[in-house]
Amino acid sequence: MLTALLFDLDGTLTDTDTLHLQAFRQLLREHDGRELSQAQFDAQVSGRANGELFAELFTGANAEQCQALAERKEALFREMAPCLEPMPGLLRLLEHAQARSLGMCVVTNAPRLNAEHMLSAMGLGQRFEHVLVAEELARPKPDPLPYLTGLQRLGAEAGQALAFEDSLPGVAAASGAGIFTVGVATTQTPERLLAAGAKLVIDDFNDPALWALIDSMQ
Repeated sequence: MLTALLFDLDGTLTDTDTLHLQAFRQLLREHDGRELSQAQFDAQVSGRANGELFAELFTGANAEQCQALAERKEALFREMAPCLEPMPGLLRLLEHAQARSLGMCVVTNAPRLNAEHMLSAMGLGQRFEHVLVAEELARPKPDPLPYLTGLQRLGAEAGQALAFEDSLPGVAAASGAGIFTVGVATTQTPERLLAAGAKLVIDDFNDPALWALIDSMQ
């Protein structure tokens, strides 16, 4: 029986990867004139937590400098995203879950300021019981810990939950926690999402296959 829904944020609740790519491109040009291609972003950046990512991108920078660069990039992103559109069908799913008293949680590798900004920009600031920020935990995605923590906060079992993810690290984290993981094909191909551990891939939350799955778990 379905009791809980756990959602990634960037690329899952709202399609933000284009904005993140623009922010990274501006930061890299400001810093050392580097360029970042869409293919590099998809393969090396999308879905990853900032700590490890910025240490890789700026190999000559110390931890304090990497933190300052990350904060600059996220500030650029928030400036570019004053308003955000929920993914098609998301509000329908949230209303369905609320009517059935399903637990709902956001599990994100985004920093806390970004998570709060994005939810507010979508008008969803009060819709989730918990917003778990992976950087506030011991290990971010692709480690299962953020999703295991989400299940614990909701008092749910993995077999009674669905997770929604668009990135390969996110799919690995959710499936590694034993949750039936639905890949949202905004930033990766269905083939890559399935190879990472997704059990179903959808285009958006109106997908009939998703609703058939939900019906089968009620």
